[in-house]
Amino acid sequence: MIALPPELISTLSEALRDLFVVFLRVSAMVSVLPAFGERSVPTRVKLALAGAFTLIVAPAVDPGAPVAGLLPYARLAGTEILVGLALGLGLRLFVLALQTAGSIAAQATSLSQILGGAAVEPVPAMGYILVTAGLALAVMAGLHVRVAEFLIRSYELFPAGTLPGAADLSRWGVGRVARMFALAFALAAPFVIASLVYNLALGAINRAMPQLMVAFVGAPVITFGGLFLLFVGAPLILSVWSDALLGFLDDPLGRTR
Repeated sequence: MIALPPELISTLSEALRDLFVVFLRVSAMVSVLPAFGERSVPTRVKLALAGAFTLIVAPAVDPGAPVAGLLPYARLAGTEILVGLALGLGLRLFVLALQTAGSIAAQATSLSQILGGAAVEPVPAMGYILVTAGLALAVMAGLHVRVAEFLIRSYELFPAGTLPGAADLSRWGVGRVARMFALAFALAAPFVIASLVYNLALGAINRAMPQLMVAFVGAPVITFGGLFLLFVGAPLILSVWSDALLGFLDDPLGRTR
């Protein structure tokens, strides 16, 4: 049996410790990451992705000084998991923005009940289409590369073992949620405007010709109009959404806005 030198054992122990500290933050983020952290992705695949991101990120960051004792180590682990989850949820909100935009658009155009259970999470067909297209666009735009850069940069914002302040974290979280709802409504604005014009026109026609069953005449019009707007507006919607996602990856704290 070959005995390893004590120096090599110490070096390996420190390397494994550094990898594990980085893995805590990375795995927490990957568990809620768009595209890679979806419910349809098997847990083993998520674990493999977290390991791959860890091997990419670990050589480029400083995992902090070693800690001694169970309590300091538990605090370090909890801090890393909290930071990873917070940043991952910030990215996850962009998927919820697309889902919300699809729900608003579907409700405005009377398409909310079509294929409502086709996704893992029951959303209208418009939301399902937008989310699927948005995730595909993000991955094609190099989401995995941007996420690796984002993780490396996160150690400049939140060094290992640095616990974010509760007030700052809550303020940042509320701000992100508010911006996601604003983004969702902005993405669905063409459908809401079209629905408003449709209902005003329908009311005017009904007032002019009370004997006409305007609901039966107008229902196909709003359905076709909603599908046409989705066909025409989806590229612009996804472009705006993608720019917002990449902007968050560049500046997660929103300091330049």
